[in-house]
Amino acid sequence: MPPRYHVTSVLNRASISRFGLDWTRMGAARGIAGSYSPEQQGCFLAAGEWERDWFVRMNNTGGAVDVWEVHGIDDADLVQSPEGHFYFPGVIAPSEILLVQRDLPPARNY
Repeated sequence: MPPRYHVTSVLNRASISRFGLDWTRMGAARGIAGSYSPEQQGCFLAAGEWERDWFVRMNNTGGAVDVWEVHGIDDADLVQSPEGHFYFPGVIAPSEILLVQRDLPPARNY
């Protein structure tokens, strides 16, 4: 299985390192699209580098973001959101993730 990626505010780093990717723990920062509560009951996972970078550019968290590489998730276990993005409807353990990019500044979209 190829890795997937999760993009999130740096404010979530400590919680993710300790608990993994758990959508029920959202609250330290806004979601990548700027929402204050989960848009779906799960964690969005980018399929590859292009989609990962798209989420990084979308950053509406109000600050820098981290990119987490996710392993061990089967594509058949993902759910497609109404917007066409895929999420995992559960918790992804810390042992399944790796922080691969950190403190990426918000993109300047002029």
